[in-house]
Amino acid sequence: MSMQAPESVMHPEPLQDPAPPSLGGRWRGLRRRLGLTTRSVTMTVSGVVAFGLLLTMILQPVPFAVQGAGPTFNTLGSVDDVPLITVEGAETYPTEGELRLTTVTTAGGPGFPVDVGSVIRGWLSAGRKVVPVETAVDPTLTQEEQDLIGAQQMSTSQENATVSALTALGYEVPATLTISGADPDRGAAGQVEEGDVITSIRTPDLPTTTITTYADLDAALTATPPNTTVTLGVDRVGVATDVEIVTSDDGAGGSLLGIYLSADFDFPVDVDIRIENVGGPSAGTMFALGIIDQMTPGALTGGEIVAGTGTMSLAGEVGPIGGITLKMYAAERDGADFFLAPAANCAEVVGNVPDGLEVFRVATLTEAETAVEAIAAGDTADLPVCTAD
Repeated sequence: MSMQAPESVMHPEPLQDPAPPSLGGRWRGLRRRLGLTTRSVTMTVSGVVAFGLLLTMILQPVPFAVQGAGPTFNTLGSVDDVPLITVEGAETYPTEGELRLTTVTTAGGPGFPVDVGSVIRGWLSAGRKVVPVETAVDPTLTQEEQDLIGAQQMSTSQENATVSALTALGYEVPATLTISGADPDRGAAGQVEEGDVITSIRTPDLPTTTITTYADLDAALTATPPNTTVTLGVDRVGVATDVEIVTSDDGAGGSLLGIYLSADFDFPVDVDIRIENVGGPSAGTMFALGIIDQMTPGALTGGEIVAGTGTMSLAGEVGPIGGITLKMYAAERDGADFFLAPAANCAEVVGNVPDGLEVFRVATLTEAETAVEAIAAGDTADLPVCTAD
């Protein structure tokens, strides 16, 4: 029997893939499958590009600041269970009602830039205001520098409020008044030196007055007509020195020396004011009223909710502030029925008072206290208000 040789196995050449379609061909095929036309593709691409450009533009910082009606704080109450004002070393009394300081929030400038979207929302919101950034913050300062200035202003505001409130209550607040500079356009320029400590003042109509408190100096100048030559006694590096200064007008019939003071107070009563994350000088008036209310019998407010604003000078003068329209909005939002506005802000108040809020004009701490007493008594008909005149 013969053996048959096995068949050999053939290995054909591998099949070669056809040439891949070009990119253009693939794109044309995809367009046919999706039903796309050249026009629709162009419109889609243009829309995506436009959206990207719009999104970029919206997210870009813009030279505006957005201010908002910030929180309000009851100076007779507590924040996080910590009393906002604590008095030690004198008798205090229970209070009722609320004395609310008002605040404004600001976004814009270094550290907190705003974009177009934020500006648009600011324009559309009743509780916000859009202003050029340079009118709200100093754009040349860093956020850390602005925070430091705000904290210093708040500290000065609290000190001024304490001095003015204690003085109004009849306390003497001893002070060392050191000259830190002089206004170059007023009479003290070239007469006083930095570091001079004021010890006395003499005017043609008054005997020499020893200066031991700020109230002493303020009373003497208030009683002196402008353009009067006064003799200021100072301690200049341990040497008693007299300097003559021609006073200028304080705007109320009294005199100004044209000096910048640094005051070191010896408080007869310990007043501690605690408030976090709020800067600036505008809470002084409400701080002073809160101190007075705690240190006098009875409820100054009569149980009413009174809000307000205004800087407070050592002499008890209420000064202007920024953002008053937003502060009135915040007061009404947080339940206040009455608002104390600095007289110097009246032009901004007129025509912008929220419904349901009564606003009274005050220029001094005495006027502010009188206004709150009238509110408590329900007799506000004679209180001054802001007018268009």
